[in-house]
Amino acid sequence: MAMTIHVDVVSAEKSIYSGLAEIVVAPGVMGELGILPHHSPLITRIKPGPVRLKVPDQAEEEVFFVSGGILEVQPGVVTVLADVAMRGHDIDEAKALEAKAAAEDAMRNKGSEIDYARAQAELAEAVAQIATLEKIKKKTH
Repeated sequence: MAMTIHVDVVSAEKSIYSGLAEIVVAPGVMGELGILPHHSPLITRIKPGPVRLKVPDQAEEEVFFVSGGILEVQPGVVTVLADVAMRGHDIDEAKALEAKAAAEDAMRNKGSEIDYARAQAELAEAVAQIATLEKIKKKTH
């Protein structure tokens, strides 16, 4: 049996996942992070994107979307804290594409009520959701 580490993926509203993983891959602000069992303690920010877990005795990775947040690594436990987190298969692709188009439109339209920084954040989140879906589709095809 492979070595594992306990992982908790938590949103502001609820726990999304709690269980074992052989590896955790998360979108760090400076690049992708790979966390294996016995990793050194670490606290870092993560950006919007997919968090992938290799779960023991499961062929397919578990994929989650996070809107950004904090990744904490302690001996034996990895915690992903995000304002928004959801299982990858729960992402509504049409809604994500619509949000991306709306944010791009708001950024082009300087006279819009929504401010530019908020539009950028919404665009980043929508693009990250779409990227998460694309990762899932690549794994299944």
